[in-house]
Amino acid sequence: MAIKQVKIDVNELAVGMFVSGLDRPWTQTPFPLQGFYIRDLEEIKQLKIHCNHVYIDVVKGSPPIKTRLRKLSPASRKQVRADRKARVTDLAPIRVRRDVYGEAEPIEKEIGQAKELHQQVYRAVGSVLSQIAVDHQQVPIKETKRAASAMVDSVIRSPDAFTWLSRVREKDEYTYSHAVRSAVWAILFGRHIGLPKPELDVLAMGVLLKDIGKTKLPRQVIENQSRSSVEQEAYEKFVEYGVEILRKMADVKPRVTSVIKTHCERVNGSGFPAHLRGDKIPLLGKIAGIVTYYDETTNPRNANPLSPSKAVSHLYEARGIEFQEDLVVEFIRAIGLYPTGTLVELSTGEVGVVVEQNFERRLKPKVMVVLDAVKQKLYDPVLIDLAQDEKEKQVKLESGKYVAGEVEHIEIVQDLQPGAYDIDISEIRDHYIDSKQKTGLLGLLKKTPFKIPGLS
Repeated sequence: MAIKQVKIDVNELAVGMFVSGLDRPWTQTPFPLQGFYIRDLEEIKQLKIHCNHVYIDVVKGSPPIKTRLRKLSPASRKQVRADRKARVTDLAPIRVRRDVYGEAEPIEKEIGQAKELHQQVYRAVGSVLSQIAVDHQQVPIKETKRAASAMVDSVIRSPDAFTWLSRVREKDEYTYSHAVRSAVWAILFGRHIGLPKPELDVLAMGVLLKDIGKTKLPRQVIENQSRSSVEQEAYEKFVEYGVEILRKMADVKPRVTSVIKTHCERVNGSGFPAHLRGDKIPLLGKIAGIVTYYDETTNPRNANPLSPSKAVSHLYEARGIEFQEDLVVEFIRAIGLYPTGTLVELSTGEVGVVVEQNFERRLKPKVMVVLDAVKQKLYDPVLIDLAQDEKEKQVKLESGKYVAGEVEHIEIVQDLQPGAYDIDISEIRDHYIDSKQKTGLLGLLKKTPFKIPGLS
């Protein structure tokens, strides 16, 4: 279904419209997503500041593939109207410090260290969780602290490398992998907004240990997806249990314990255990809440995962209600719509995996194409740098030798749920990383094929 767009003056905008295009690049505006449903007058005000006219998608029903946020169902709109009464607007804005950490290292330079460190982190978290069940006084917290700090260093150097190693679900216990993935998102986020290294260490440590209180809960309470009110009350105790455990450990800073204590709080007071509101929740607790929510929706326990863009859509709808609005916007900018390891469909009909980010142009990452336009596996998967591809095709158009219809720009039209088309993302990851290490960056230029066992 094509997008039916209508060009209108910004003064004609109204709540309920879906903005699908602007009169300027999206990157020159404060809007983190390319396409969104107008929810309130503040968004109209921002559009008036930055644009003279916009394009509105007027197609009824499900949103077309190029729309980045799902259109709210009638039930969702009703809920948003009800929840708007609880919107929190008196929060202190976050301070974002750009370019604190400079450019990221190439993935092939960092990946060797990141692989080893990833295993160290898993061992450390696993040791903590298993030891807690035996003796709270002998928990190997120093090992976890060292691993968390080293993990921060790795992500600062090369966000892609460590993201690859945590993006794909491993065979370890869900609590372990969820803790590590959430910590990666937290560090990526903190790196993006320029948190100092000591703050990142505290954040990483807190997120890695945020679920240790679950070791004191019955397994059925943890795994049950439809808890009764009594079971939910019992489940929420895990935060208090975790705080109690950590307070007995001399090596754990109070600020780490604070992250654990507040990561389930929400700025409108709907969280737990203390129902804190607004800025009574510390910044690191707010960040921990956002990354926990994101990872639990993209990698849920015993449930179907949401694609990253749909998870971002849900998070975006909750901005200013459960989560601080500017934090949500910056988180989306930090990870992009298509984090490393995301399965995507291209405008050509081909399917691939995002293997490396373009931090300047988030919607133009490097993609390893593994299925052709009719969804058949390629014998030789192909690497496409979408940013470079667009640049080269623009040069062709400007040369005058081609017209627009003769040059096909390749775009990501949608991301897919993990496991779609039975594609093993971990296998793509491993062979991409191995190829990068063996051949270096020059060995994997655009359209360079390489073979992956099982895809032939």
